[in-house]
Amino acid sequence: MTDFSKLFGQMMEQGQKMAAEINPSMATFSPAGFDKMFPSMTKEYMDMIWGNAFNKDGLDAKTRLLVVLAGLTAQGVQAEAPFKMTVRHALEAGATQKEVAEVIYQMSMLGGLPAMSKALDFANEVFAEQQEDSE
Repeated sequence: MTDFSKLFGQMMEQGQKMAAEINPSMATFSPAGFDKMFPSMTKEYMDMIWGNAFNKDGLDAKTRLLVVLAGLTAQGVQAEAPFKMTVRHALEAGATQKEVAEVIYQMSMLGGLPAMSKALDFANEVFAEQQEDSE
C-alpha cells in the first residue's frame, strides 16, 4: 500500500527546494494569508463561471457555493485558503453568515465535530475580516 502522505511531503519538500534554487527568498515562503491577495468575484461573474449562463434552470451561484462549502467541510477542511475564499465568494453571491454557519453545522453529521469546529473557526475569521473592512 502506498503512503500518500509521505509522497506528498516529499513532493512539497522538492517543490520548496526548487523554488529556493530559482529565487532564494522563496526558501522561507509561507502561504499563510496568500488567499487574501485574490479578491472575491462579483455575483454575476460567479453565476457565469458556476454554470448559470449555460444552465439557466440550474443552481444559482449562492447555492452552488454553499454546496462547495458543505463538501469542503465534510472532507475535514483540508485547506484553509480555498475554504476561506469559498466563504467569501458565498457571501458575495448573497449567502448570509447564518446560512454559511447552518451549512457547516449540517456537515457535522458527515464530517464529524472536529471538521465542523475547524470550518466554523475559519468562517468566523472571514466574518471578522469583513466586519473590520466595513468599519
